[in-house]
Amino acid sequence: MNILITGAWKQAKEHIHTIEKLGHNVCFMQCESNTLPCTYEWVEGVVGNGLFLKHNIADFINLKSIQLTSAGFDRVPIDYIQKHDITIYNARGVYSIPMAEYAVAGVLQIYKQMAFFTDNKRKRIWEKNRGLIELNGKKVVIVGCGSVGTECAKRFDAFGCKVVGIDLYPRKDINYESIVDIKEMDDILPQADVVVITLPLTGETRHLFDMNRLTKLNEKSILVNIARGAIIDEDALVDILPHIRGAVLDVFEEEPLPEKSRLWDMDNVIVTPHNSFVGEENDYRLSEVIVENIEEEEKK
Repeated sequence: MNILITGAWKQAKEHIHTIEKLGHNVCFMQCESNTLPCTYEWVEGVVGNGLFLKHNIADFINLKSIQLTSAGFDRVPIDYIQKHDITIYNARGVYSIPMAEYAVAGVLQIYKQMAFFTDNKRKRIWEKNRGLIELNGKKVVIVGCGSVGTECAKRFDAFGCKVVGIDLYPRKDINYESIVDIKEMDDILPQADVVVITLPLTGETRHLFDMNRLTKLNEKSILVNIARGAIIDEDALVDILPHIRGAVLDVFEEEPLPEKSRLWDMDNVIVTPHNSFVGEENDYRLSEVIVENIEEEEKK
């Protein structure tokens, strides 16, 4: 197979020889917005991320396989890919561990009021806070029980939480007390102390958390979004935030988050710049996934 590999895979050059030894021809381009270093017709497989934002996928007339370096599919024309029977792989599992750790850390920051202590440290003030909260025993609802959601479930379970999953495809899983159908979400949300969103962004999930659904959250709830910003109606969220415990937000409808956004000034909100996926083992995991999937394609 003729494979075009882009610089979206940071460790690519370390593995090109291995891929060539499997019998593939490799062409490398660092920047996905540049002119291709080969013809469109030559390409049968692609390893990259945003290549088709700059190059028309229809020009790749012999394309058979795509390997993304991202977990999400929102940077590729998925309808075209499915219509033309192009095999597509994502970076499933690569970023799940750091994202799950981030979700737990964000909730703990709010429960343990770390902003209070950080501010007092800056001011050199020695003052106890009697309002700290335990994570143990809390009901955590994870919306989206894929790889990221399940890594979240494992970690919240280790803290003694009662973990319930909500998914389009309910199943039995030892990491959850139960996984229920997404149709039951409105009945589950009022019981949740923590809601973690890990769903992919699709036409069906865009603004899934609208004003009507956000009002289902109780006053002690913390909402965590490590999926995609557009799953939440951000204007509605801003209106709801004074009435819940808080939110941990790593993704937003518009990124970078505009300076004028009211979220910056809300004391019960943690804002990070789409950073939850970062971990020092990501490059290793991604390279393993890519090489394994290329080997899988070879068997077909």
